[in-house]
Amino acid sequence: MSRGRRRRWRILQWLRLDPLDALGVLAYVPAMSADSEAAASQAPADLAALVGRRVQTSWSWGPRDVLLYALGVGAGQRDPALELELTTENSEGLELRAVPTFGVLMTHAAGEELLTDLDQTMIVHAEQALGLDRPIPVGGSVQVTAEVESVYDKGSGALITNRAVAVEEDTGEQLLSARSSVFVRGAGGFGGERGPSSPSWQLPHRPPDHALSAEVRPDQALLYRLSGDRNPLHCDPAFARRAGFRAPILHGLATYGIAARLLFGELCASDPNRFGSIQARFSAPVAPGGVLRVDAWEHENSFLFQVRDGAGVVVLDRGCLERSA
Repeated sequence: MSRGRRRRWRILQWLRLDPLDALGVLAYVPAMSADSEAAASQAPADLAALVGRRVQTSWSWGPRDVLLYALGVGAGQRDPALELELTTENSEGLELRAVPTFGVLMTHAAGEELLTDLDQTMIVHAEQALGLDRPIPVGGSVQVTAEVESVYDKGSGALITNRAVAVEEDTGEQLLSARSSVFVRGAGGFGGERGPSSPSWQLPHRPPDHALSAEVRPDQALLYRLSGDRNPLHCDPAFARRAGFRAPILHGLATYGIAARLLFGELCASDPNRFGSIQARFSAPVAPGGVLRVDAWEHENSFLFQVRDGAGVVVLDRGCLERSA
């Protein structure tokens, strides 16, 4: 089996995530405001009908987008002279590289389009997985196909999972696969299947093999949103309050990207050819400002990781990064 086919097989196997259990999801869900409760009562009655819904979109990018995303996930923040391969396109002796999780930008919009008839204040990102078939080029165009794979009734809400693939327009070859789960508050109780519980996941009983940290700028969400995720939950105080939060929160995918960037540098030496896949569960919101701490443990052929905020609260859980074979 060729290296490319072996990598794709490993990614497809790894992306077969089991649905989240209700306890894991609810740890990230805030109490609903009165407006949110009213919105929940208007949720579509037949959520199960979403299964099989498919959308196809095209997405193009260039070096400016790659650079902007890198800044949005904190590259160069601690020391502008470091990570120049991520933050500049004209530094002597360096070639611009895309942070691997830049790939989620390609599939995120298509995933949102699948759920346009749901109240966005009721949706909480629950889990994200990304697998690359090859390093992401710093410019190109892809065709993205996204499809709702499952809808489970968790009682207090619904858990919706979609899978997306991005295929390069110029070669017709698959570039990446992604899987995303969201929890829709107040949309449960429709009589659907509850779904299986998540498989057991446990960190090794030893200190982490790698301990990393990054500061989160107070304006990090304003910077990250320039990469395309304009959800007002991350910038509009009034919208955030309607969603049950005291103030705007950092994009979950920004937290995901910051952790991935740190791990990419530490475990892959910022070499895109060494990166295979990454997944994590969003377990608590992150307020802009403060610190994120990433602990990683070598486990068989992968690295398990967990991310905590400055108060020690786990904000990303059940993390796993696999290097390319």
